[in-house]
Amino acid sequence: MVEERKKLVELKNIDLIFNKGKRNANKAINNVSFDIYEGETFGLVGESGSGKTTIGRAILKLYDKDIDSGEILFDGKNVINLKGEELKEFRAEAQMIFQDPQASLNGRMRVKDVIAEGLDVNGLAKSAQERDAIVESLVNLVGLNKDHLTRYPHEFSGGQRQRIGIARALAVKPKFIVADEPISALDVSIQAQVVNLLKDIQKQENLTYLFIAHDLSMVKYISDRIGVMHWGKMLEIGTSDEVYNNPIHPYTKSLLSSIPAPDPISEWERTPLVYDPTTELDGQERELREIVPGHFVYSTEDEAEEYRRMAV
Repeated sequence: MVEERKKLVELKNIDLIFNKGKRNANKAINNVSFDIYEGETFGLVGESGSGKTTIGRAILKLYDKDIDSGEILFDGKNVINLKGEELKEFRAEAQMIFQDPQASLNGRMRVKDVIAEGLDVNGLAKSAQERDAIVESLVNLVGLNKDHLTRYPHEFSGGQRQRIGIARALAVKPKFIVADEPISALDVSIQAQVVNLLKDIQKQENLTYLFIAHDLSMVKYISDRIGVMHWGKMLEIGTSDEVYNNPIHPYTKSLLSSIPAPDPISEWERTPLVYDPTTELDGQERELREIVPGHFVYSTEDEAEEYRRMAV
């Protein structure tokens, strides 16, 4: 008998509206549902404005008042209405690594104090000596050294600043981390180093990730499963291999076709597929339907049957 995996994060029919009740109201998230299993990396991809970052911030309760309907469960508990001490405990278990390491670090604080913010807020160090020891172990974990602790963020490279941000997120020993495009602001030569660091730390600390990015090839490398978003809707969910090698939804195919080829001849011959988004506006009722085991696509029942025939 196959052991059932534990769901750490569950989104159920989440609708999120910015400026609700106003003329410029914007439905940023439209009836989105998906699960993230304990210990896995769930990759979330899509173009800018597709709703990826909004999903991550909603899970961490940064958009409370804008969630119009649905549930967000963390470890089986609905977190949408958490307040006070319960909210503080939740935020110690769920942390975020931000896209821009320079903007997300307080330039007036020394590195040791930046990393120790979570320790101080949650009272996790019983003495100054214990605080220093925890911070030193964290900088060592992320590949920095204790000589860096007395410096300021502006004295570091982009990759080093992102390592500081990772150490800060790890300080409170979270179960779950939202990595919001953590490599997009970094040089290409540094991106692989940071992604490999995240993978190594995940194994050591038994972490669960939501990894948000627009680069499908990098998401495939780090993720166990991938969700593809467009216009606030989840269009496809499957294992990283399935989504990357056997895409079904036309939008996913379009995204994959836009990835540059490393070989100059192949790149010259590559023809990106153009996705027509008006198909989402034809008034037909669509939902995520399972096409092959574990591979779901946003479709009508007729479209799903056609996808199933194509998948055989």
